[in-house]
Amino acid sequence: MKEASYYTVRAEQTVQCGLCPHGCMLRPGQTGRCRVRRNDGGRLIADTYGVVSALHMDPIRKKPLYRYFPESQVLSLGSYGCNFRCAWCQNADISQCGTGRASGTRRIEPQEIVDRMLRSDSIGLAYTYNEPTVWYEFMVDTAGLVYGAGMKNVVVTNGFINKEPLDELLRVSHAFNVDLKSFSDAFYRQYTGGKLQPVLDTMHAIVSAGLHLEIAFLVIPELNDDTDLFVQMVRWIRRELGKDVVLHINRYFPSWKHAAPPTPIALMNRMKSMAGEELSHVYLGNVR
Repeated sequence: MKEASYYTVRAEQTVQCGLCPHGCMLRPGQTGRCRVRRNDGGRLIADTYGVVSALHMDPIRKKPLYRYFPESQVLSLGSYGCNFRCAWCQNADISQCGTGRASGTRRIEPQEIVDRMLRSDSIGLAYTYNEPTVWYEFMVDTAGLVYGAGMKNVVVTNGFINKEPLDELLRVSHAFNVDLKSFSDAFYRQYTGGKLQPVLDTMHAIVSAGLHLEIAFLVIPELNDDTDLFVQMVRWIRRELGKDVVLHINRYFPSWKHAAPPTPIALMNRMKSMAGEELSHVYLGNVR
């Protein structure tokens, strides 16, 4: 068992996780909202340390990263769990399951992953598919080896992480794609169980560290498709992060528990035009 980082022991073997802003308070036997960090007799355990759900070579543009070694391939790694509850998640089979599913999967050591990467044509390692920050200890251990080998670490994340663990991760990372789900805190609270401000803070920290940032925005009809709010978001990106930060406007399709029809193409094109008035690099995703 791998003891988790960033937690505090409270009274009667209760622990409080400090990895993300949820700050889950867990009695013995309980797991956090991510379903993969568990109180084992007063110690917080990272149950999915080394548990791999997927390990594939992908074009880096699939992350999506369009302006960071755009013609390259990257070995892509995923596990289980997520600290959000998005009803439209396309990877719900791995993001919304917990330690019970993961316990039956073969574990792998960080060096094994890095050795495979070094034998490939990859520019490095991407932490993706599920939310990688809930797999924090394995990600940071592996990223340190990748960084030491002179290769690239790419993190595809919802950005919902506390400052101290984020700062540690930034020291061994090179590029991020952050999924900005809305520019409304009410949306975050209702549809993800999270909050907006920590995600904005994460993007600030990435840019301040001089790392490459691209933002993904999935347009979900009648949930986050208000164009006035979208313009506020784009202007915030330009003002706070810079006009050269890449924005991907992605088309929604029905998935998991959400059955609304796909995003209209006309709306996608309109949003691209709006964003292009403020930002230098705007792309449409999931659109032929």
